[in-house]
Amino acid sequence: MPSLTAYLAVVGDLGAPFALPQVAGMRDGELIDGQRAIAEVRRRLDALAAQLAAEIAHRSRRELGHDGLAQSRGQRTAEGLISALTGGSARQARTLVKTGELLGGSAAAAGEAARGGAAASVPRWASIVGEAVARAALSPEAADVVRVRLSAAGAASVESHESRVAIEAALAAAAERLVALASTLTLEQLAVRASRVRDDLDAAGIARREHELHDRRFLRVTRQLDGMTRVSALLDPESAAIVVPVLDAVTSPRRGGPRFVDPGDVQRADELVREERTTEQLALDALVELVQLGARVDGQHLPGARPPAVRLLVTKTDLEAPAGPAGHRVGAAYFEGQHEPVSISTAERYICSTGAVPILFDSEGQVLNLGRTQRLFTAAQRTAMAARDGGCRMCGRPPSWCEAHHIDHWDEHRGRTDVESGVLLCRFCHLLLHNRRWRIVRHGADYELQRPDEHGVVRGTPLPAHSPAADRLRASA
Repeated sequence: MPSLTAYLAVVGDLGAPFALPQVAGMRDGELIDGQRAIAEVRRRLDALAAQLAAEIAHRSRRELGHDGLAQSRGQRTAEGLISALTGGSARQARTLVKTGELLGGSAAAAGEAARGGAAASVPRWASIVGEAVARAALSPEAADVVRVRLSAAGAASVESHESRVAIEAALAAAAERLVALASTLTLEQLAVRASRVRDDLDAAGIARREHELHDRRFLRVTRQLDGMTRVSALLDPESAAIVVPVLDAVTSPRRGGPRFVDPGDVQRADELVREERTTEQLALDALVELVQLGARVDGQHLPGARPPAVRLLVTKTDLEAPAGPAGHRVGAAYFEGQHEPVSISTAERYICSTGAVPILFDSEGQVLNLGRTQRLFTAAQRTAMAARDGGCRMCGRPPSWCEAHHIDHWDEHRGRTDVESGVLLCRFCHLLLHNRRWRIVRHGADYELQRPDEHGVVRGTPLPAHSPAADRLRASA
């Protein structure tokens, strides 16, 4: 059987008939290497597609009217023409066009010069992103994620030329970091990391972005012809912090959520696993039951007068920062399980209504030690680990999905029930770790997964925290 590399070398020959290779006989390593190679080829093709899309958009610009390329082909916009040519969505076409515009500092500049014009002024950070796309180090989707976040930070108002220069330098440094990280992150993880960079560079804009997300929230009820009713909704971070943990708790046993110690909890979890209802049906039934409970409340009392158990994380530095000219503090707070920040005003509102429980971190970001006097981690320790880890250290699933794992086994390694000796893992990763006999070790405030590679050599993989509040704490220390 010819190698997949040889197959990829000729797959672009449009004059030859296309036929899929036989992959069933490939070794595991060949499958993995082949998938990586295909991803590289796809990024190269996508870079070329973005360059072509930007040129199609230029030749379809509005001032050309009916003489523009898109309208001459019967399409209103360049995105419409690109969608028709590729069979993709309008959103995908816009992503290609916007990514192609970032190539102004690299491949696209040659096309502009060939037309006799001057290349458009492109910020340094945008050139860095464009150059990464041009060398196939970044996909258009990843480039668009970075572009949108850094554009928001770059739009921050400044009072002096020196401040603008400093922001542009910070944006360029941020773009370089995000490009370097992109190959190790999923698109969702890159979006979270880019959002944190944006919020660090433009903390004053957090309140505005919170309001923008709040304004986008909706719930729409549509009756269908088949007698069913469709409910679609978008939740802003505060709404999601209230609703999602409730549904997570109901469906947790089905999704491989935390295991239970209490016999009653174990029995209820087993019953849910054996239920004939799907996980989605369980979630809906729970939501309907909550609405019914709320509707039964005495009409003279508002349902939900007692706030739900929502954890909001904010640093003492941000909470005690001096108020600005408008009377608002600049800083970030985070609902547990949500990656988008909310304003300090929102944090103050929650603290006013529910109070605050301080969690003190030492200089290495560790808290609440109990030694070996207790076998299981306490609720307070789990709360502290959730604040520090932000979810599963291995896969990033939210804290509500997670169990506490002793990195030094209680029996085998005489492990201590200290927060620094525990990490949050979702049930799947927790079982995987124990079944494969992998280990997590700590180096100061950092944790590392140690597991053998395909040759049996033990390799270390960093396990960074997913808590934006902990990141902000370290950045402001």
